[in-house]
Amino acid sequence: MTQQTEAKAKAGAVIIPVTLFEQNCTLIWCEATRKAAVIDPGGDVDKIQAAIKQSNVSVEKIWLTHGHIDHVGGAAELRDALKVGIEGPHLADKFLLDNVVTSGARFGMTGVRDFAPDRWLDEGDRVSVGELTFDILHCPGHSPGSVVFFNKQMRFAHVGDVLFNGSVGRTDLPGGDHATLIKSITDKLLPLGDDVGFICGHGPGSSIGQERMTNPFLTGAM
Repeated sequence: MTQQTEAKAKAGAVIIPVTLFEQNCTLIWCEATRKAAVIDPGGDVDKIQAAIKQSNVSVEKIWLTHGHIDHVGGAAELRDALKVGIEGPHLADKFLLDNVVTSGARFGMTGVRDFAPDRWLDEGDRVSVGELTFDILHCPGHSPGSVVFFNKQMRFAHVGDVLFNGSVGRTDLPGGDHATLIKSITDKLLPLGDDVGFICGHGPGSSIGQERMTNPFLTGAM
């Protein structure tokens, strides 16, 4: 993203794999102001804070793509440490944020807390950090309240666990539905344009065009 010469407000990003799930906690910032947001602090808060310090940025927001434990386990702790607000996910994931402790116990994750964000996000909302603004797309299916962050100027999105490089989010968890997920991808993500690159919740990123052509869940091979 830092090579996007046409973007007036350039961005930088660092992916910090956290927890046993190797979840892509993402530190994203505005190069002009060095103001930053942490997307999906699933755990390993000390590791996240070290990355913030190394990147020499000032975190102003925590953004959540959805409410699953591997994406939100460290959110309350990081909010307290940084004294910043949490934005997202969609209200439909409230049942997940109300049960973070219970979810964590299933995977041996201690020190997590139930919490509510400072702002729920919905289709058509916008969030910003520094000079960067992201449109919110509500993309249920993996979870009822999953949201995607899209910056039109940079042709970049953070899609959480909605879409992956070569795959899609699992739908066998409470509130998941495969048909709904595919509809979200088809109706909300594919129309963004083939040139849009994305970071996802696990594994390497990709582009909308690459997934349109090769993702077996979208080509009908699966």
